[in-house]
Amino acid sequence: GLLGRLGVVGLEAVRHREGAQRLHIMRVERDRAFEITDRYRLIGVELTKRLVGWKHSTGDDFVYPLMLGLGLGRIGCFLTGLDDHTYGTPTTWFTGVDFGDGVYRHPTQLYEILFLIVLALLLLPLYRQSRGRSTREGYVSGRMFQWFMAGYLLFRLVIDWIKPTPHPYLGLNNIQLACIAGLIYYAWLIGGRNWLRRFMPGSHLPS
Repeated sequence: GLLGRLGVVGLEAVRHREGAQRLHIMRVERDRAFEITDRYRLIGVELTKRLVGWKHSTGDDFVYPLMLGLGLGRIGCFLTGLDDHTYGTPTTWFTGVDFGDGVYRHPTQLYEILFLIVLALLLLPLYRQSRGRSTREGYVSGRMFQWFMAGYLLFRLVIDWIKPTPHPYLGLNNIQLACIAGLIYYAWLIGGRNWLRRFMPGSHLPS
């Protein structure tokens, strides 16, 4: 009868909604896994270079191309809207953007583009030193890439607090844990060894 048909239609609607929710969760987890893999891959490259004794930087030349690629990618994420799952949490800030569902959210994609522009300007002195265009001597090969990674990891650590993803690890998510691990490593590369040499003159640490 009519009630039976309505019941079947209602059941199918519930199943469709549950399937859409599961698909959404799977896409979010996939995107998070890709981002975590990218960050661990960069850290892994640095660790491998240390293990095999490779002294020269392979990263300084790629800093600005990487930043350009990240910026262009975030433009695509922003234009994709809700389907990309890179937006932020709902907000009442003047920066809030309606991605089509009537809810104003943090446009974290635009925040990242703005951050990359600022970081690019801050890294200009190191770029000049890496190209020998500065009067300052003593530039350490790879230092520009290290500061880029430290800055970007710090930004991602902060920005992920306003993203609608689960934060099960004392208020942190998987990406933030990877960022903390990377920040510890790059802090050691940038300043930790010099501090240890200062207080332990007899220690033999690589440059």
